[in-house]
Parts: sequence; C-alpha cells; structure tokens
Amino acid sequence: MKTNDTSLSFNSLISNYKKLQDQLLQQVRSLASKMSSANPGQFILVQFQMSQVTQVGESISNMIGQVNSVINNAVKNQQSR
Repeated sequence: MKTNDTSLSFNSLISNYKKLQDQLLQQVRSLASKMSSANPGQFILVQFQMSQVTQVGESISNMIGQVNSVINNAVKNQQSR
C-alpha cells in the first residue's frame, strides 16, 4: 500500500513566501514607474495582492508561534517528570 507523503517544511514555506513578496515588489515597482498611465484597477489589484501577502505572512507567523508553544510545552512536560 502506497502512502501519500505530503509534508511541508518551514524552509520551503518561507522560500515560497519570499517569492510571493518579490513578485509583489516587482508589480509595485512596475506600477510606480508608470503612475501617469496606470488605471485604478491596477492599484486595486496591487492593494489586494498586498493584503494577501500580509495574510500569508500572519498565517506563517501564527503557525511558528503554535509550533513554538508545542515545543515549549513538551519541554516543560519533560522537565516536570
């Protein structure tokens, strides 16, 4: 029987998040270079993408905090024995 090995490493997560940030930065730079010819829809799209990047970053931060909490609790449990 074959199992589906789907794992997520912090390294790949942070790496992909950085790529997302870099793509957004390129879009902001592109939009800034053509401010006079940009349309309102382009600004709205970049603003939406900024909020998505922020949400992903907050999710990663929350996940790291939860992992840290689990590790701390495991250490406390080991010390109390």
